Amino acid sequence: MPPNPDWVKKLKPAEPQGADLLASERASSNINVDQLADYMFTKQTLAMRERILGILSNDPVFDKSQNYFQGREDRIKASLAKGKRLQQLSVQHKWTQEEYQCANDLLSEPTPYGLHATMFLVTLREQGTPQQHELFLKKAENYQIVGCYAQTELGHGSNVRGLETTATWNQQDKTFTIHSPHLTSSKWWIGSLGKTANHAVVMAQLMIDGRNYGPHPFVVQIRDLKTHEPLENVHVGDIGPKFGYNTMDNGFLLLNQVKVPHVNMLARFSHIDPETGKYKRPSNPNLVYGTLTFIRSSIVLQSGATLARGVTIATRYCAVRRQFQDLDAKGSDVGENPVLNYTMVQVRLLPLLAATYALHFTGRNMIQMYQENQKRMAAGRDAAKLSDANRRPGPEELNPGTDLLADLHATSCALKAYGSTVAGEGLEVCRRACGGHGYSSFSGIGTWYADYLPTLTWEGDNYMLTQQVCRYLLKSGRAVLSGKAGDNDTTRILKAYLARRDVGASFDVLASDTELVEAFGWRVAHLTFEALQRRDEEKRPWNSLLVDFHRLSTAHAQYMVVKSFHDALVHDEATKSSLDRQTITILHSLFRLFALNTLEREASEFFSSAAVTVRQITLARRAVMKLLEEIRPHAIRLVDAWKFSDWQLDSSLGRYDGNVYQDMFYRASELNPLNKVVFDPYPNSNVLFKKDERVKSKL
Repeated sequence: MPPNPDWVKKLKPAEPQGADLLASERASSNINVDQLADYMFTKQTLAMRERILGILSNDPVFDKSQNYFQGREDRIKASLAKGKRLQQLSVQHKWTQEEYQCANDLLSEPTPYGLHATMFLVTLREQGTPQQHELFLKKAENYQIVGCYAQTELGHGSNVRGLETTATWNQQDKTFTIHSPHLTSSKWWIGSLGKTANHAVVMAQLMIDGRNYGPHPFVVQIRDLKTHEPLENVHVGDIGPKFGYNTMDNGFLLLNQVKVPHVNMLARFSHIDPETGKYKRPSNPNLVYGTLTFIRSSIVLQSGATLARGVTIATRYCAVRRQFQDLDAKGSDVGENPVLNYTMVQVRLLPLLAATYALHFTGRNMIQMYQENQKRMAAGRDAAKLSDANRRPGPEELNPGTDLLADLHATSCALKAYGSTVAGEGLEVCRRACGGHGYSSFSGIGTWYADYLPTLTWEGDNYMLTQQVCRYLLKSGRAVLSGKAGDNDTTRILKAYLARRDVGASFDVLASDTELVEAFGWRVAHLTFEALQRRDEEKRPWNSLLVDFHRLSTAHAQYMVVKSFHDALVHDEATKSSLDRQTITILHSLFRLFALNTLEREASEFFSSAAVTVRQITLARRAVMKLLEEIRPHAIRLVDAWKFSDWQLDSSLGRYDGNVYQDMFYRASELNPLNKVVFDPYPNSNVLFKKDERVKSKL
């Protein structure tokens, strides 16, 4: 097909124009977008983002014009080139780790170096000794070796304690033998492993004199540093196409009695004395899983921004897209109605808009909590004094522990499961809110959704993680009942519940934000003691309570998100000093929309726990509809405050300027390589293409 003729290029969408519609939307709100963005991300971060965006968007290697048309092999080939160029730019511009991560976020697609830059480096840095930093980390930071984090196996994912790969200590020659005893022992789904990595941090069961000491991390070279061919007794490769995430070379790995030196076991927290062969346990057993806790904490922070991309695209498009007439409109408003004016669209999108802000503030708290705990744990503790030191591998803890990581671990599990679920499911809601065009790759939502979906199952399947959360809550409940509880927010809400449960609560959730937050905490406490009764008094099997545990974990996560949002607005002095009154008022409306909409959807639990009455639930539903009306004029400016560039979104529907239909037609007619092919349509002909004018990639 020839390029668009001049008469086609002169065509415009029917009035009104998208640019005019979005300009009108922005004029209807008094929110200071730049002020709000500075508050959320800081001026320095936004300036860094703008500077790096200029570098990437002007570099031909990062051209995105063909992303939606390429198959997997071409995409991963292009992504490898982008990954290499990112590292070259990082060296050229002397980027910090934060700047490199910013560039990755702007690129908005995983590259084959993704797991090297995150999991591999983080694990070496946090679990290696100074000697191992010299031996492995410095080379990895300079990309002299390229690595990955090999934990998940073909037969085991979330159950880390069930991993089959073994690492057997050989006292005679001071080595470990790393071995995959079964087909299901194959490392699987490991990012950067399939074709890129030449080293892996392999999580394997440490075996000493026939005794299993649990999973530990080992640095294993898997490919030759010159030829990049697999080493002897190493079988490694790519696992093939996936539902999404196809610019990453997720791989498999089998090891046949591969020996590694003593120094290859990462030994910051636990090690083997090479002379005696004695195992020195970590000061805290959970420190071995520090990398996973870091990644889960990061997922919580990213979930708000992930959802915000979809909400930005859908909100802008729904302000431009006009369908049907409002039969109750009068005068000049009798034309087709922007679909964002329909309450059925608002009730789907605006609570998700509120959720983006709620998750953002929660994610910031999560990262701060992780960093604080890392500082505390670096000091070390005597394992013998920890009640969790000899914990069994089952799903439940029966004794109140003093594990410093327990609260962080439970929080990261609950919020990872909840945040990623809200983001993943919310992206699909956004796609459907865009109507038929949401199904086009040009919407920018579908590919992003497919790439994000594995987050709901990796680093712990979301349903499995809820068991770990409930184990912690039940343990805390037992500690409160026995009078041995420590002092933290979880024990506070449990104690408050016990003090009032005989008289009920019925919090004034409509008039008091503080009581609205307390109602969420009350519900968590009620479900905790209800689960304790079924488990401890009725002796119900653990498996029979899993559905109840999922609800309890979700309630706990929702409480923490609501509390984090409220604390940011009420107790954070930076909020009051950084934002004007109008913006704080709208953020307050977003808080109430998120909280009351959640309360309405979970109404049965709030009612059965006596946190609210039926009348309050009815009034909450009315309040949600009123809040939708209040927030609607500010919707476009609220998504603008996330400061996504058009280059980053790569979306026809989510363009900042509103030129939706022009961009969509241009991509389909001008950029689409299939339009450079002329088919032979007749079934009796053996010729497929009469003409093929496509330009093959030179990468």
